[in-house]
Amino acid sequence: MDGAHPTRSTNGAGDLRLDLGAFLRARRGRVTPEHAGISGGRHRRVSGLRREELAQLAGISVDYYVRLEQGRATQPSAEVLDALARALRLDAAERRHLATLAGAGRGTAPRARVSPLLRRMLDDMTGLPAFVTNHRLDVVAWNYVGGELIGGLGALARRDPNNARYLFLDPASRAVHPEWEDRAREAVGQLRVSTGRYPDEEELAALVSGLSARSADFRRIWDSGEVMMCGAGRKRLRHPEAGLLTLDYETLHVPAAPDETGLVVHVFSAEEGSREAGALSRLSPA
Repeated sequence: MDGAHPTRSTNGAGDLRLDLGAFLRARRGRVTPEHAGISGGRHRRVSGLRREELAQLAGISVDYYVRLEQGRATQPSAEVLDALARALRLDAAERRHLATLAGAGRGTAPRARVSPLLRRMLDDMTGLPAFVTNHRLDVVAWNYVGGELIGGLGALARRDPNNARYLFLDPASRAVHPEWEDRAREAVGQLRVSTGRYPDEEELAALVSGLSARSADFRRIWDSGEVMMCGAGRKRLRHPEAGLLTLDYETLHVPAAPDETGLVVHVFSAEEGSREAGALSRLSPA
């Protein structure tokens, strides 16, 4: 079995220190000396930054940075994290993940509950495909056209309700998602954020380790250190009857109630009068 497998020990904190070090190493390797204003040199053997270079850019000692990468330093200050984030050119999602791995915002995952109001809202959005996911990318609710659009959720024998397992273990997902690689990276990036936030949740750890064991593509993307949050934009989806559809999408975050985890509502739409709008109308229940 090739590639390093993401694993999580039962002690929680010690394993997260190793996760922090792995994340720093991956991002250090991504920043070229030229981007950091450092001369690469003719005989340079690494493409990214050296440890001492990153420590200098962040204004911390080389020894302390090495201990961070090796998991021997705990709870770096907010100032150190901010300096590292700037030096590593992290985006907003990566900054939040760095803070989570360093100890801010961790917790055990509470249960996810789809409220009656949310279910009514989905049902009333008859012309807008929509579905709801939790932190593990389980699809926990959907409306009719949303379920049809992303692989037939209405008949679970046709489709795993977990989006990550569907993408990496079901070949049919590649037909539904023409930009499969982009969707796969999104899924891995979101799972990485969740594993940092809920390091001791056994079900989440089992999902990640199971995908790592069964999918070389999952291992490849996981090892890249991808971090991503849900956003907005445009996606292409292929439906067996409606064909290839280019749709706008938006993600709406449902705040978490006490002892619950927040949910994400994914909503798709089409420009009025477009071929896609007509296709969505035909897919909607009468």
